Amino acid sequence: MKSEKNILIAFILNLFFSIFEFFGGFFTKSIAIMSDAIHDMGDAVTILVSYFLERKSKRNPDDKYTFGYLRYSVLGAFITTMVLTIGSSLVIISSVVRIIHPVQINYNGMIGFAIFGTVINFLAAYLTKDGDSLNQKAVNLHMLEDVLGWVVVLIGSIVMKFTQINIIDSIMSISVAIFILVNCIKNIKEVLDLFLEKTPANISILELKEHILSIKGVKGVHHIHVWGIDEANLLATMHIITDEIDLDLIKDKVRKEMNEHGIIHVTIEIENSKSVCSSEECHMEQNSKKGHKHSH
Repeated sequence: MKSEKNILIAFILNLFFSIFEFFGGFFTKSIAIMSDAIHDMGDAVTILVSYFLERKSKRNPDDKYTFGYLRYSVLGAFITTMVLTIGSSLVIISSVVRIIHPVQINYNGMIGFAIFGTVINFLAAYLTKDGDSLNQKAVNLHMLEDVLGWVVVLIGSIVMKFTQINIIDSIMSISVAIFILVNCIKNIKEVLDLFLEKTPANISILELKEHILSIKGVKGVHHIHVWGIDEANLLATMHIITDEIDLDLIKDKVRKEMNEHGIIHVTIEIENSKSVCSSEECHMEQNSKKGHKHSH
């Protein structure tokens, strides 16, 4: 609830500040400020979307969403990051146009707006810093980007005031936009990995097999699948080969081992050494082993 409330506060701060920025960009004739105004308005909209998706992600599992609504939070991260990507790209285009067609800038006005902008956005970044989900991290990236952007604008406006080199305004905008695009690419990759159910980066299937096979009574393990509902909730399924009588004990040991790897939900199918798995993957694995034996 605290994280949701902080996201809502960040939305209100961004909305009112973006309106303030539009006037500031018009008054100072700064492309950096005007671009950030457009960017912050987009931030405000996506933060509001993120707020509602974050709330929905907290709902309990039901008949329609048996694993729960956690991926609504991931969806919020995707939307937020895509808006950031588009916004940053537009800033780069606007900055290049300004380099080609420079205008006179009100340096003192820029300095004043930059100080105010740094303070407001630092407050918003502080309020969203404790989020654990990709969605909350994406929102915080928005806020940190704005802080960085305004610090750069402040430094640049002071330099321009004494050097009269107006091109610095556009160079600042391009630098911040490129920095954000790099982080956006990382975020998008994380989101896509989750939706494509890729094995989480911190999980090694080979290592899991070794640990499971070290459990007394386990003769084999195959058909291991590990994926994440979101970045914090990992699930796994697997086939365990054992001839032990106490199957519940074997399952408990396997689940305990998986929990140590951060996997919270494990579905286990038990087979004995004489049973034939119906899975195509298992057949391929068994044929591979037979071929390996014949080669010797």
